[in-house]
Amino acid sequence: MTSSTTDFLATGRRVIRREAEALETLAEGLDGSFAAAVDLILNATGRVIVSGMGKSGHVARKIAATFASTGTPAQFVHPAEASHGDLGMVMRGDVALVLSNSGETPELADIVAHTRRFDIPLIGVAGRAESTLLKQSDVALLLPTVPEACETGIVPTTSTTMTLALGDALAIALMEHRQFTPDQFRVFHPGGKLGARLARVGDLMSTDAPLVTHDSPMSDALLMMSAKGFGVVGVTDGDGYLQGIITDGDLRRHMAGLLGLSAGDVMTAAPRTIGPGALAEKAVRIMNEKKITCLFVVDPEGSQSVIGLLHIHDCLRAGIA
Repeated sequence: MTSSTTDFLATGRRVIRREAEALETLAEGLDGSFAAAVDLILNATGRVIVSGMGKSGHVARKIAATFASTGTPAQFVHPAEASHGDLGMVMRGDVALVLSNSGETPELADIVAHTRRFDIPLIGVAGRAESTLLKQSDVALLLPTVPEACETGIVPTTSTTMTLALGDALAIALMEHRQFTPDQFRVFHPGGKLGARLARVGDLMSTDAPLVTHDSPMSDALLMMSAKGFGVVGVTDGDGYLQGIITDGDLRRHMAGLLGLSAGDVMTAAPRTIGPGALAEKAVRIMNEKKITCLFVVDPEGSQSVIGLLHIHDCLRAGIA
């Protein structure tokens, strides 16, 4: 390992440890002001307007996005743009969450004044208790006095990390209070890997499941297997409830005299099934554990009435498996 590599690693570890220590200090210092900020947002009839300048602005955008995706309507408003017309986005009923490490950022003056003029609740986040921002705020969230991660002490690092973590803490406190469910979360995350992970079996299954009755001749069962192309056929009783399943393995085991048998003679009884409301990830786990390629989807009320079939290829296309 070269000396430069050693130096780089030492710097990286120092920075991460310094920021981790700052987060611990932030967590220990949370008090009633944090709870008051949560209450203020919960009681709002409008949105959370998040604003900040420079690095605080970048953090503010992320906090607004986290709020919005976890059930708290939110929007980022750039403070400079606010001074040129975007103040119209900040309405009565909203709550403003304004970020500034110094608490004296001049570009924030107009948005702060706007909240005071129209009686819009203001939550300020800053690192100086005597700053203009925190003095003007209805709820002041004071960041602890800790050094930045750089040796010069001037690069926004530790301070922005603490601000970001504080925003996450607010978002999760709001989310848990509202009992925000995975189903609600999925509404805001339909795309990408996260959307796929939250997909339900009912979203991916085929409703045209291959089925024959218990007393159907195997010639009919073979035709159904070929026609549907899933490599399986479900076997139902007279009431349409699933009794068994016929796979390629069942065909091989009954090769002698196969066409003289009925579907009920060949089927494997009590196959593994799943409900339409289950996560598709759970279905994939079951298929992997049982070394099978599909699951019949049955009525969630326990009747075993078939409503669809989920094949591993459906999950692959959705990006789950």
